[in-house]
Amino acid sequence: MVSPASVPDPAAQWVVVDTDTGLDDAHSLLYLLAQPDVEILGITTIYGNTPVDQAARNVATVLQVAGREDIPVYPGEAAPLVGEAHIADFVHGTDGLGDRFTRPEPTLQDEPAADYLVRIANAYPGQVDLHPLGPLTNIARALELDPDLFLKFRSVVIMGGGGPYPEAGYPAVTDANTDNDRVAAERVFGARNNGNVVMVGVNVTSHALLDEQVHTVLDGIGTPWAQFAADVLDAYNEFYQYKWGRRISAAHDGLASVILHRPEIVTGWLEGPVDFTPTAGSLATRVALTSDGLPLVFGTPAGPITRAVTSFDLTEFRRRFVNALAHGDARRPLDAPTRVAPTGWANGRAAGA
Repeated sequence: MVSPASVPDPAAQWVVVDTDTGLDDAHSLLYLLAQPDVEILGITTIYGNTPVDQAARNVATVLQVAGREDIPVYPGEAAPLVGEAHIADFVHGTDGLGDRFTRPEPTLQDEPAADYLVRIANAYPGQVDLHPLGPLTNIARALELDPDLFLKFRSVVIMGGGGPYPEAGYPAVTDANTDNDRVAAERVFGARNNGNVVMVGVNVTSHALLDEQVHTVLDGIGTPWAQFAADVLDAYNEFYQYKWGRRISAAHDGLASVILHRPEIVTGWLEGPVDFTPTAGSLATRVALTSDGLPLVFGTPAGPITRAVTSFDLTEFRRRFVNALAHGDARRPLDAPTRVAPTGWANGRAAGA
C-alpha cells in the first residue's frame, strides 16, 4: 500500500480529485499534475465513464505517465445509490481510455473513498479543494458520514449540471454525471455549504473545444507526456466526429480543472439553489434561475446556494490547458503561484478578471 505524504506543501493548492477516469478525466489529471502550485493529496475513483476498477487502472496509467505513482488512490463506489451503473463505454471505450494503452495494475489504499474524503476534510479544514469529475455517489456517501463535509472543504468544484435555465428558444442541457446518480446529485447540491460549491456544467464545458490543430501540436512534440495526451485526444475526437462532422471534442472535465486552479478565467456566473427536472429521459440539474438571473415563474425551491459558471475566457483556457498537455511539469510556470479560491469571487466577476 502506498503511503500518502504526511505534510502537504504549504505553498501549494491542495486538491482531492474524485474521478471516473475516462478520456477527458485523464486530460484533467495531466493538467493538475503539470501545475507547480497544485498538490493532489489523493484521488478517489468512481464508476461512470468506465467501471470503477477500470477507473482505478486508468488513474494508475496517468500517474505512471506523469511519474507520480506516489499519489494515493482510494477505491470508490461501483454503482449509484439506487439502481445499476450505466457505463459510457460507447464514448470512452471498454477500458475507459479508448482501448489503445497498456495499463498498469493500480495500487489502492485500504481506506474506502468516502471515509478518506471525510478524513482529509477534517484533517485540513478550510484548506483542501474537492474536485468531483464523475457521478456524485462517493460524495453522497461521504455526506452520510459527515453532513457538514462541505463546510470543511475550501471549495467543491463539480463538473456536472447544466447551469441556469436556458435562454428562451434553446434546449435544456443535461449531463451524464448527475444523471448517473440522481439521488446522489440531489443530496450533494442539497448539502449545507458556505457558498463554496461551484457548478461547472455542460452549458459552458461544451464550448471548451479542442480541435484537430491541438492534436497535431501534441502529436508532434515527441515526449511520452505529450504523446499520451495526443492519443487520448485522438480517441475522444474519434467519438465526437459523429456529432460535429469534425475530429473535435469538448474538454468537459478539463475546463472544470482549469477553473478550479485559475478561477479568474471565469467571466460570468449566477448563484441560486439547484432544482432537478426530468428532461428527455435525463435529469436536468440546474440553478433555479432564468438565463438572465430572474426568478422562475413557478417559484424558487428552498436549498443552499450553488454558484453556476455561465461564461469563461476561451483563449486563456486553451492557452493554459494545451500548454499543460504539451509540456507537462517540465514547462516554465505561466504565472506566479497563488492560492485563489472560488469563494474569493466577488461583484459578478472572478478575482483578477
